[in-house]
Amino acid sequence: MGDFYQNGIITTLHKLSHRSIDDMEQELLRFSRTRPLGLILPSLFSELEGEALPHIVEELQAVPYLAEIVIGLDRADEAQYRHALAFFGKLPQRHRVLWNDGPRLKALDAELQARDLAPKELGKGRNVWYCMGYTLASGRAESVALHDCDILTYDRSLLARLIYPVANPQFNYEFCKGYYARVADGKINGRVSRLLVTPLLRALMKTLGDMEYLDYMDSFRYPLAGEFSFRRDVLTDIRIPSDWGLEIGVLSEVYRNYANNRLCQVDIADVYDHKHQEMSREDSTRGLSKMSIDIAKALFRKLATRGVTFNSETFRSLKATYYRIALDFVETYHNDAVMNGLTLDIHNEEVAVEMFAENIMKAGEAFLEYPMERPFIPSWNRVISAVPDILERLREAVEQDQAEFGGSSGG
Repeated sequence: MGDFYQNGIITTLHKLSHRSIDDMEQELLRFSRTRPLGLILPSLFSELEGEALPHIVEELQAVPYLAEIVIGLDRADEAQYRHALAFFGKLPQRHRVLWNDGPRLKALDAELQARDLAPKELGKGRNVWYCMGYTLASGRAESVALHDCDILTYDRSLLARLIYPVANPQFNYEFCKGYYARVADGKINGRVSRLLVTPLLRALMKTLGDMEYLDYMDSFRYPLAGEFSFRRDVLTDIRIPSDWGLEIGVLSEVYRNYANNRLCQVDIADVYDHKHQEMSREDSTRGLSKMSIDIAKALFRKLATRGVTFNSETFRSLKATYYRIALDFVETYHNDAVMNGLTLDIHNEEVAVEMFAENIMKAGEAFLEYPMERPFIPSWNRVISAVPDILERLREAVEQDQAEFGGSSGG
């Protein structure tokens, strides 16, 4: 059970009681009659064969308030797409599976690529972007939640708590970020958030001085959570990164577009565990190593748009400042773990800090070397301006795929 303390400049909605899921779902069902609710699930085909997603689908079958579920399917051939249609066919809600590797959606993507309007690289950001486009095209949901498909500890109360702040018509929130304690199997997880993002934000504050943007980012209890919810109008203006900077990029975009009192974060789970990435210390193109570089670059790019000037000396000072702060955090987390009867390997924690410190420099060098790099996918407003019928064509392509290859879609 969390406390009720409000820290930072973003409203925090806590878990202060053990409210029954049935009670919350009945309230959400009432909200949905005037504000239809939807869900986006970005998925790899491999997750259909994993442990987490089958259980997630089983839990979603009992959710009564969703008007639509939009599933983005990556890395799937035709046989795998057919399997996915059957796999998700047990969902009673209306649902659509975007076959991102199918000929129809690939043709649309090629057309947008030719106009420099499509995502530049494959990955979760691209998947989410097309799902957002279909959600706009469908027009069936006013408030939408998004969560990952690898959550091993999933139950439907996570979704209910995640979507509630943007579903309740008495609230004025446009965007809500989920958070939770990354504790599972007697260990504290979440190394990238604990040992990179928070210490890096604190180091940036020391190096650059007070900035509201840094206070804003530091207000989020778990900034790398892949779970968030939003009102539909957020989808038209937001520009999201296509790399591992997705979560940082989304937070930066809503900061640019909305007043702080229209944003919040909510405690969505007592226990949360998902697929863990390898450290990949020897290969900066994979795992937590690539993730840390992408995240650092996302922060540097955002700060540059706010008038911050970076050079090699800045990044050297930042690395040194980060390293000292991060090592202090290792001791803090170790003490927290010991008091709660959990384990935390100090050596592995410090190895991670050393890699992150190196990657801050690599991210800085890449930022300086490629100042014109455009990692953000264009907003759907811009795409619609250039190709006015794109949403209708996207919707038709998805419908044609589903009709041709079969599969129950819940209406």
